[in-house]
Amino acid sequence: MNDVTQHNLFKPARSKAESKAQTTDNAARAIIGDEAARREAKTAKLRQARLESEAKAAAEPAPAKAKAKRAAKAK
Repeated sequence: MNDVTQHNLFKPARSKAESKAQTTDNAARAIIGDEAARREAKTAKLRQARLESEAKAAAEPAPAKAKAKRAAKAK
């Protein structure tokens, strides 16, 4: 029936419901962890792109603004 090994000798056997719940929990945690890792990678990629864009914009001189001429008011 049950194989007694070094790993399960002193541990109580889990019921089927507990095993299924544990399997579901492990799958959900794996999915959530994967999503978090992808989100962190995307955030890092976007942050790097933003920093490069800001550095490029800071290196270029800003164009001088042309002063607007005011029209003289007629009385």
